[in-house]
Amino acid sequence: MIKIKTSTIRRQLILFAIFLMSHQNLHAAEYSDSQVDSILLQLNLREVTITGDNFREMVPVQRLTGKTLQNLNSYSVADALRYFSGVQLKDYGGVGGVKTIDIRSMGANHVGVFYDGIQLGNAQNGQIDLGMYSLDNVDEIAVYNGQKGEIFQSAKDFGSAGTLYIKSRTPKFEDGRNYHVKASMRAGSFGVVNPAFLLESRITDSISVSVSAEYLTANGKYKFRYKRITPAGDVAYDTTAVRENGDIRSLRAEGGIYGYIDNGYWRVKFYTYNSERGIPGAIVNNVWRRGERLTDNNTFVQGTFQKDITRKYKTMLNAKYAYYNTRYENNDEKLINVDNRYRQKEFYLSTSHAYSVFRFWDVALAYDYQWNSMWSDMNNFAFPKRSTHMLAAATSFQIWRVKLDGSCLGTFINDRTETGVNSSRRHAFSPSVLFSMKPLRSGDLTLRAFIKKSFIMPTFNDLYYTDLGNASLNPEYAVQYDGGITYRKEWTGKFVRAVGIKADGYYNRVTDKIVAYPKGQQFRWTMLNLGKVDIKGADVSADITVAPAKELFITLRGQYSYQQARDVTDPSDSYYGDQIPYVPLHSCSAIVQADYKGWMLNYSFIYAGERYSQQQNIAANYMQPWYTHDISLSKEFTTRFGKIKGTVEVNNFLNQSYDVILNYPMPGINFAGKITFEI
Repeated sequence: MIKIKTSTIRRQLILFAIFLMSHQNLHAAEYSDSQVDSILLQLNLREVTITGDNFREMVPVQRLTGKTLQNLNSYSVADALRYFSGVQLKDYGGVGGVKTIDIRSMGANHVGVFYDGIQLGNAQNGQIDLGMYSLDNVDEIAVYNGQKGEIFQSAKDFGSAGTLYIKSRTPKFEDGRNYHVKASMRAGSFGVVNPAFLLESRITDSISVSVSAEYLTANGKYKFRYKRITPAGDVAYDTTAVRENGDIRSLRAEGGIYGYIDNGYWRVKFYTYNSERGIPGAIVNNVWRRGERLTDNNTFVQGTFQKDITRKYKTMLNAKYAYYNTRYENNDEKLINVDNRYRQKEFYLSTSHAYSVFRFWDVALAYDYQWNSMWSDMNNFAFPKRSTHMLAAATSFQIWRVKLDGSCLGTFINDRTETGVNSSRRHAFSPSVLFSMKPLRSGDLTLRAFIKKSFIMPTFNDLYYTDLGNASLNPEYAVQYDGGITYRKEWTGKFVRAVGIKADGYYNRVTDKIVAYPKGQQFRWTMLNLGKVDIKGADVSADITVAPAKELFITLRGQYSYQQARDVTDPSDSYYGDQIPYVPLHSCSAIVQADYKGWMLNYSFIYAGERYSQQQNIAANYMQPWYTHDISLSKEFTTRFGKIKGTVEVNNFLNQSYDVILNYPMPGINFAGKITFEI
């Protein structure tokens, strides 16, 4: 569907441009957004909407973009992910609390997190703290189960059981302007003060730059109710206290250079995040305050170059250098003082190539190299270094209304330590097959399925952490099966403007799961490959947009997940067949957005069903369901000086008391306001 508000000549020009793109082979549907932006920039059209071939979505994908994303009552990427089906967010509470993502109960280490097309890494523990990534400069977040339905991508894109893609804002300019400025101030409960600034400038017709910065400070103090019931049903604790040691001070700054060339583009991005925060810790044994502190200094620079060399062949090059500096302190007077420093370095290089053999048959090849090192001032530290080679081959067939993709990723890892004692070599292969079909001529209905084998390598902590690591650990493997259906229909000028439905059923099998077990003395643990988990589930999402009056648009979105994740390691275990910790059997969310003449009302609801905090599904480990209601109201004004937008929000307005993780209480009712100025 193409909507163009311009003259007939310009309409013909854009149609001709899209026609040319479709004959650059590998099909127009696989072109990047930046290439489309380049054509629109050159034609200088005022309003263009392009909907491409959604054969790209051969696997289940969920997206939040544009106004829907910006109007959620969310500060970070982690907060927005709560509205996706099949996703569990492990949130340890507060503005600065650590937040990690788990897709379909596979574990956080099975999720690849990509920022502007290049994966974020943490060789130390494999965990990406999504609370570090603000929504202020993000245009889109997307969650894929399996991998993207594309073959022209880096080798790393083929490797994860689930992927999260974060797309930052690219420079956009109104007609006749060569710059764009945006400034905002957000303040609210827990002492939150959050100013942000963005500057975009067009240097030439083909080169633009962007600079943004954001500062956050908060004391993190909030009241919570602490109530515990004994297995006999008696009240053990029931009191109200204030969450302590949850303060944070952080600064994010990033800059980018964006260039367009004939049949291609290039980008260079710099990103740095610095924070100093408290770790509130668990509320146990009537201990309300902890002395743990965490200081992060994470910086990376990355670049992408992509070009269509011929009508049949195109190539892409990615490169990245990252430096992570972490300091962990524990100043609790009742414990041994700890002050440890960790430094990680990462170098990454990727080259991808795609060739169209025939109009219906494409092939691709990708090679990635990554080098990681880690230093610490801990006693007897191993000082590991890891070299990773990844080679992926893929092919795609599209005949009639059927598309079939196949790929295989080979990963070869060489670990070395300073002593050489724990050096090792490992390798693994990850094949996948993806199928998609549009049975109707209209293309409104899509049937899809995939099967994929994936794995994760043990992290540096798993292998080499002092008194804990096990250098002989095997990779953790997973096999995924998925079948689903998508229906989407759009209308113009009707009461119902759009309807969409997605439904998927899946089965996952995890083997050689890496777990920690006690090793003799208290506080000394060892890592072993023991676990097996069977995961069965279904994800359903739907949305509808209606226009009951002129300039009034109402959108309703809903998601539901059913997840049965059972531990099937050993039939003799007392917890054999039990639901694994923190995975609810039922969860859902809903969003209602109303847009009228610049006014935007947003209501959101999140529900997580009953769970268990330990392996045994017994009364002592039972965790009650929790839910939250959030609401916000915003208004945008246009003045001769620019656009001004004001937002007020109330989160958890029913003041629900709940824990996402046991003994880590979440905030009750809280408030925030935001003012944005844009020219």
